[in-house]
Amino acid sequence: MKRRIFAYPYIVWMILFIAAPMLFIVYYAVNVGGEWTLTKFWGTLSDAAKWNVLWISVQMAFKTTVICLLLGYPIAYILSNMKKTVAGFLSVLFFVPMWMNFVLRTYAWQAILEYFLPNLFGMGNNTLTGTESAVLMVLVYNFLPFMVLPLYNTLSKLDKSLLEAAHDLGANSVLTFFRVILPLSVPGIVSGITMVFIPAITAFTVPALIGNGKYNLYGNEIELAFKTLSGQGDYAVGSTLSLILLLCVLVSTLIMNHFDKDQQEGGQMW
Repeated sequence: MKRRIFAYPYIVWMILFIAAPMLFIVYYAVNVGGEWTLTKFWGTLSDAAKWNVLWISVQMAFKTTVICLLLGYPIAYILSNMKKTVAGFLSVLFFVPMWMNFVLRTYAWQAILEYFLPNLFGMGNNTLTGTESAVLMVLVYNFLPFMVLPLYNTLSKLDKSLLEAAHDLGANSVLTFFRVILPLSVPGIVSGITMVFIPAITAFTVPALIGNGKYNLYGNEIELAFKTLSGQGDYAVGSTLSLILLLCVLVSTLIMNHFDKDQQEGGQMW
């Protein structure tokens, strides 16, 4: 009973900062100007333009996740095969940028893409912001460490005797990787995908700064719904969009949890 006391602050935190905000979102989605109505709710759901932006955001999050996985897996694999001291030092260097605020890092990239690179290559006033490629690049930069960390933790804990056994049974390096290392690293892959895809689909800082008003994602649509229109109607639209996004995040989490069911066992070999 005494141990349960330590859970009370966490319960209070969840009520104040998770449950209560969600109730406010639901309230504003169905309450316009003090009147209970589903007009704005159904109007937002039937807006094809909003669904198109959501689809673009899902595609962007998918691209970000795939690129982070393709880049992060080799990095984590190389680090896991180094000496612990060297790997630890390189890991610190790799994660040093994460000590800086996310928004500040994005502002830094905005300056690089708008001023430094154009001046370096003599492009004059041509800016590299405002394109899908620029937004994708900065998203990958910001979320790559979230892919590397779980992969490195998983790969560094692999039982080396399994690799030796695979070689003793005649498997070469390629076969050992695809039949032993890759299946056993699935928990790290799933964790990395979860830590990248979900934040990427909800991102709005990077599109707002790097997109330069020309490339908006779903998070920017929610922001605009609350800011650009007047009255309570925009709160209804913004809240409805938020509920749709929340549903997408929950579905993504459930899918990732399904593939992560073997995580406690460390994965299975083919």
